[in-house]
Amino acid sequence: MKTIKVSVVTPDGPVFDSDVEMVSTKAKSGELGILPGHIPLVAPLEIGAVRLKKAGKTELIALSGGLLEVRPDQVTILAQAAELATDIDVERAQRAKERAEHRLHEQHQEDIDFKRAQLALQRAINRLAVSDRRM
Repeated sequence: MKTIKVSVVTPDGPVFDSDVEMVSTKAKSGELGILPGHIPLVAPLEIGAVRLKKAGKTELIALSGGLLEVRPDQVTILAQAAELATDIDVERAQRAKERAEHRLHEQHQEDIDFKRAQLALQRAINRLAVSDRRM
């Protein structure tokens, strides 16, 4: 079966670099499925999971937003933060979720802090969801 090279890179360095059969992820415009030979594309990404299918197995990466670049033979994801499902510290993610929920429930919040807490909560929930689905 044909494959496409996928690289997931963060400011801290590479997270994933391998050939896969299919990439699925959530862009701001909706769900994207990318196969080898896909037309060139650049899209901003939402907080969510990247699903990488290879040899009948699916590998998951928790993504905290970023940018997707697709070329016919390569997919590059430049992410603000990304973690393989197997590398997620579930206890740390749970604590981050609880902190964000606590900040959201405080009475006197400024709009900036509220938005930051919402994003932190989304990232924590995403990491927990990805870690629950690891294979």
